[in-house]
Amino acid sequence: MFRYRDAVFEDLPAIVDIYNATIASRQVTADLEPVSVASRIGWFQAHAGASYPLWVVEADGGGIGGWLSFSPFHARAAYRHTAEISIYIHADQRRRGLGGLLLREAIQRAPSLGFEVLIGLIFGHNQASLDLFAANGFSRWGLLPGVTRLDGQARDVVIVGRRV
Repeated sequence: MFRYRDAVFEDLPAIVDIYNATIASRQVTADLEPVSVASRIGWFQAHAGASYPLWVVEADGGGIGGWLSFSPFHARAAYRHTAEISIYIHADQRRRGLGGLLLREAIQRAPSLGFEVLIGLIFGHNQASLDLFAANGFSRWGLLPGVTRLDGQARDVVIVGRRV
């Protein structure tokens, strides 16, 4: 059984560990080197309010199995109704339904947070994430060809979106 909740500051080391564990795969994030907990404090504080929440999901045994963040899609006021969502799952917890749980909760709760549109920015070679979002009603809204360079190789970013 899994339970999601708002993240608290004490979760930040686990959140950063999960994030850092994805870097080497070159599948999920454009960061090329691990980040520190200290470098993520401002990011965490930006998610501490109700406007753009950060959730964690507790896996069996109470450990943090993954997290989801809502982020501003763009800083200008007219974009306030659109949020970018990011999902990161602990390697030991993948393929157990945590990503789907978090994504379904995000879709369900988005209107109460003031969001009408959810956006995901996903590497074109990250088929697992593309499939997860597609299975939850997201469509491909755009392609940014070769906008990232990972280990010397140009990589695409796919924009997926869904109206909620």
